[in-house]
Amino acid sequence: MEGNMSGMPSPVSVSTRLQRIAKLAREAPDMAFTSLSHHIDVDFLREAYRRTRKDGAAGVDGQTADEYARDLEGNLCSLLGRFKSGAYRAPSVLRVHIPKGDGSKTRPIGIPTFEDKVLQRAVSMVLEAVYEQDFRDCSFGFRPGRSAHQAIDCLDEKLMEMKGGWVLEVDIRRFFDTLDHGHLRAFLDRRVRDGVLRRMIDKWLKAGVLEGGSLSYPELGTPQGGVISPLLANIYLHEVLDVWFEGVVLPRLRGGAFLVRYADDFVIVFLLEMDARRVMEVLPKRFGKYGLTLHPEKTRLVPFPRPWLSSGPKGSGGGPRPGTFDLLGFTFFWGRSRKGKWIVKQKTARDRFRRSLKRISEWCRENRHRPIAEQHRGLVMKLKGHGAYFGIKSNGRALCTFRYQVIFIWRKWLSRRSQRARISMDRLRGLLERWPLPAPIVVHSIYRRQRSLDLKSRMR
Repeated sequence: MEGNMSGMPSPVSVSTRLQRIAKLAREAPDMAFTSLSHHIDVDFLREAYRRTRKDGAAGVDGQTADEYARDLEGNLCSLLGRFKSGAYRAPSVLRVHIPKGDGSKTRPIGIPTFEDKVLQRAVSMVLEAVYEQDFRDCSFGFRPGRSAHQAIDCLDEKLMEMKGGWVLEVDIRRFFDTLDHGHLRAFLDRRVRDGVLRRMIDKWLKAGVLEGGSLSYPELGTPQGGVISPLLANIYLHEVLDVWFEGVVLPRLRGGAFLVRYADDFVIVFLLEMDARRVMEVLPKRFGKYGLTLHPEKTRLVPFPRPWLSSGPKGSGGGPRPGTFDLLGFTFFWGRSRKGKWIVKQKTARDRFRRSLKRISEWCRENRHRPIAEQHRGLVMKLKGHGAYFGIKSNGRALCTFRYQVIFIWRKWLSRRSQRARISMDRLRGLLERWPLPAPIVVHSIYRRQRSLDLKSRMR
């Protein structure tokens, strides 16, 4: 592939190569690719660099994206030579911990070096072209053109179509930390046997983890935060769960069922309770076979029938009352539409709601002595960010409550700037007139409906 005269990336030519790989993978679903690495050249790495986030934290070498870009062509040529010759050594991953849930626990995140991110992105682009032809429509996490909101849309539409059912809410304990390398290699063997790519993936799996000045070499898992880790996780669960559910479980059920998965978060919905309990019993054995463990307290079966089928005036009243369940930060529940019909709704999950407010409170405490205009800009950005994810049609009340709570958190910390800085309600109203916080808006309403209809037709 020839580079262009300006030295800029050639996304069209890179896209053409990826399309060719995808076409071949689609036409030969049982073929294992033995030659893929030759597609990666300087133009390919340049495009991978363009797709790599530039604002991430630096890895163990301390090099930032700006520093790498100062001699971009030289760095990419050097990277390509080491990659093709096998001389590239995967650097250790810097491990940090971020708060999880209510803040009492933390989640380990791995930070590769920037150069390693570029190479991981390039390899991921090639692997995605192959595996996107294999992945099932039930999978939404970390895939091009798919998002968490599409997973929510799909689940909403299928629940309405089935008129509820029994929801198996599953939690995999420490999935990214316990992913078995041997099983992953066996799964990769079915589609990718290119020696250069496979050796590179092995190097990433064996790369050390630097934490608190101590270097270790875990025998299991793939670091969360790595560019290629989500794709490897999807390949793993594609084989362990998606293919098994579609090919083995569904044909043996007496009623309908469907799966919705976003990375390692997933639910399975069944029409019949007996089917749900059978799968719930066998699921830990299936995951245990591949070195994974289900959380016994967070994995549960939730009755989720449409209310009038269970206890409404049109029913006998003898069925189970519908419960609620969580997925991707939303709580799913049955509620009335404006026309009085029962529909599936979503609202911000309680733990996510509290966590978001806690983070805003900590931010206000740390920044309470900064100028009001600066604090206002920060809060506006945080409210818009919250609404960009949680701004769905049925979540208006939770969004309004969140904004209301933020206002009083801001007032609380402004009142602690000094002993005489107490903000009265009258003063608060004046402050909000001058520095108004954005009202919640529905971001995903029209998009959700159209996209969910498309997904519904594809999943039939």
